[in-house]
Amino acid sequence: MIGGEVAMRVSPRIMADLAAPMDTVIVSGTNGKSTTTRMVRAALETRGPVASNTNGDNMASGVITALMNAPRAPFAALEVDEMHLPAVAGEVNPEVLVLLNLSRDQLDRVGEISSVELRLRQAVEEHPNAIIIANCDDPLIVSAACSSSKVVWVAAGAGWGADSIAYPRGGRVLWENGTWRLVPAQSGGALPELCERPRPDWWLDDIDLSASTPKARLNGPDGVSVELALALPGRANLSNAAQAVAAAAALGVSPQAAADAICSVREVAGRYSIYEVDGRQARIMLAKNPAGWQETMTMIDPEVKQVVIGLNGQIPDGQDLSWLWDVDFGALARTSDEDGEPIRVVACGERGADLAVRLEYANIHTSFVKTPMEALAACAPGRVEMLLNYTALRDFKTILDAREARK
Repeated sequence: MIGGEVAMRVSPRIMADLAAPMDTVIVSGTNGKSTTTRMVRAALETRGPVASNTNGDNMASGVITALMNAPRAPFAALEVDEMHLPAVAGEVNPEVLVLLNLSRDQLDRVGEISSVELRLRQAVEEHPNAIIIANCDDPLIVSAACSSSKVVWVAAGAGWGADSIAYPRGGRVLWENGTWRLVPAQSGGALPELCERPRPDWWLDDIDLSASTPKARLNGPDGVSVELALALPGRANLSNAAQAVAAAAALGVSPQAAADAICSVREVAGRYSIYEVDGRQARIMLAKNPAGWQETMTMIDPEVKQVVIGLNGQIPDGQDLSWLWDVDFGALARTSDEDGEPIRVVACGERGADLAVRLEYANIHTSFVKTPMEALAACAPGRVEMLLNYTALRDFKTILDAREARK
């Protein structure tokens, strides 16, 4: 990000100047930003070059660096941190704004989730001409987006509803039968005009999660129907793909061309990539907050018998890790074979001891070592699933890439 930091000091208007000739898509929300941005980039590349911050550098300096790296690109696909969204959107004036989901993350940096919703709502209201691609299954995203007259609703799912109890515009969220509606917070209380889940413009059906990679049919306006057969795991990535197709279509990309391009994405800044390390095939995945951990655990291959979980507590991770006690780690309690042997779980990282204690309270026996590399070495040769939070994954990937370069 250093190039963008220096450029911003030299020319405070550089972000706006660089973005002015580009058709820009901004992606924001708690989970899935990097993956959805990568998918949007792939879809837009069917039309021409795309400026994009591909490594999760999602604040102002990272955005400027991405724009400087492709100054003549006709398109930009930009991941933007939720708290920085109004400022960045004010500079780049996006044609499309993608809002994914909202849940607790880095409480010591951003505060409670209601303050994040207000930032997203501010960006929407300050850009009335932008097309808003919004997840109608997340009440907090609906609250942030519904002021716009140009909302495209996507039924992207909401696997985590623990942070969507109170509705920011009034009322209480009631979850039932896989959907939601609002009820008064108190007897005789008033409700906002929009008091139930909006009807989606894009939705998924025929979802198949039985294979190692997910499949579904994505349906859209005017009878659009395209197949999604992703190279990335998990139900959450089908949701990301649905919003990415909708965003690309808003800029005139054929939904079929967008879907085909998105299905070719195999890794995102190293996430989901597989490394061969001393006879161990390690697949690394990111999990950084309660909703993200819950979703990532569903991506663990049921045939894999060894899982490494790494947890740091640096500033980019959030130093308040009390949310660990809200996560249901039951997916790790399964047995590995017909003999009833439990899968092997190894905790590591700067806060790995906290994680090991949490797992023991969940009746999941856990080994503890200091680093992800030590944790991987503690596993037997074969396949290993590695779930790491932000800086743990970043630092481990640096080590792995250095090893690959020496080969």
